[in-house]
Amino acid sequence: MSLSSLPGSFSSSSHPLVPYGWDADWESEFAPYAEQGLLPGRVVRVDRGQCDVITPVGTVRADTEFVVPRDPMKVVCTGDWVAVDPEGNDPRYVRTLLPRRTAFVRSTSSKRSEGQILAANVDHAVVAMSLAVELDLGRVERFLALAWESGAQPVVVLTKADLVPDPAVLAYLVQDVETAAPGVPVLTVRARDGEGVEELAALLGRGTTVLLGASGAGKSTLANALVGEEVMTVQATRDMDGKGRHTTTTRNLLTRPGGGVLIDTPGLRGVGLWDAGTGVGQVFSEIEEFAERCRFHDCAHEREPGCAVLAAAEDGELPVRRLESYRKLVRENQWIVAKSDARARADVRQDWKRKQAEGRAAGEAKRGRGPWPGVPR
Repeated sequence: MSLSSLPGSFSSSSHPLVPYGWDADWESEFAPYAEQGLLPGRVVRVDRGQCDVITPVGTVRADTEFVVPRDPMKVVCTGDWVAVDPEGNDPRYVRTLLPRRTAFVRSTSSKRSEGQILAANVDHAVVAMSLAVELDLGRVERFLALAWESGAQPVVVLTKADLVPDPAVLAYLVQDVETAAPGVPVLTVRARDGEGVEELAALLGRGTTVLLGASGAGKSTLANALVGEEVMTVQATRDMDGKGRHTTTTRNLLTRPGGGVLIDTPGLRGVGLWDAGTGVGQVFSEIEEFAERCRFHDCAHEREPGCAVLAAAEDGELPVRRLESYRKLVRENQWIVAKSDARARADVRQDWKRKQAEGRAAGEAKRGRGPWPGVPR
C-alpha cells in the first residue's frame, strides 16, 4: 500500500488536517505510524486522562493511558500531534506523540520541581495585558522569557484600550511596554468593537497561536474576536481591581476563519520560570550587550569593579527597574534549574561561595587591608 493512499497522507491543501497545521514535514514524521494503520491527529483538548483529537475522519475521543510517562514534560498536551487508533477500536488510544517543534512550559507550584506544558507546537505566543489595571511590566517580562524559551515568537497585546481615551497616555503606556519587550510587537486592541483585531490576525498569519494572560485580561473576548464567533464565555471583571474569574478552565484549540489555529488557556495566576535562561537573555538583550563589556566574564552585575551593566544603570542608559527585574528572573531561573539538576545545583553553591568570598575581600579592601577581588596588587 502506498503512503499516499493512507488516511493520514498529506497530498494537497485540501487535506482535512491542513487547517489545523498539518504539512509535509508532519507527514514525514508520521510515516512509520501510517504504515501501522494509525491515524494522525491534533489534540484540541485534554481532560483527566482523555483528549479530543481532530483526525482526517473527524474528532475522536481518545485515552492517553499508553503515553503516561514518568517525565511530566512528555504528557499529552493541547497542540500535540499524535497517532491514534483507527476506526473500529473501542476504546481508542493515543499511541504516541510526534516530536514537538516548540513547547510553552512553566514551573508548577509543586515542591517536586516539575514543569508544566501549557501548549505545544506553537508559532506565536500572545501575551494579553489589560489596560483596565496598572501595567505590571515585570509580569510582561516573565511571560516573554517563557515565550522566547519556547521557540515561539511573542506578541504583546494591550487589551481594553477603550479604557484609556487619552491618545497621549495610551502612547506612553505602549512605549513603556516596548521598553520592557525589545524586539517584540506591541499592539493595542478594542476587541469588543474589533479595533486592532485585523492587524493582530495579519501578524499571526496562518500558524498556531497560544493566548496567555491573567484572569480578567480579556483573553476570551480576544479569542472570540480572532475566531470570529462567540466560542468562549465572557465574564465581567471586578471594578475594584480589574480581576476576573476563570472563564476558560481548559486549554482549547480553535480554528480561525482566515487560517491558523488558536489555543486559549485559563487565566494564569502564577508564571514560574522553567529553565528559561536563554529566554531571560532575549528579554533583557540590552543588559546582555552591556555585559559583554564587563571586566570579568562571569560578572554577576551586583558590585563587581569594572561592571559595564552597573555603569549603564548609574549613567541612566539602563533603567534601574529593568536591572532589578533581570536580577530577579536570573536568580529564580538558577534556583529552579538547581532544584532539578544536581550538577547545576553544585554550580550555584560554588557561585554563592565565590560571591561570599568576593564580598569579604571587598570589605577588607575598603578597610585598607587588601585589593578588590580580581584586581592585581
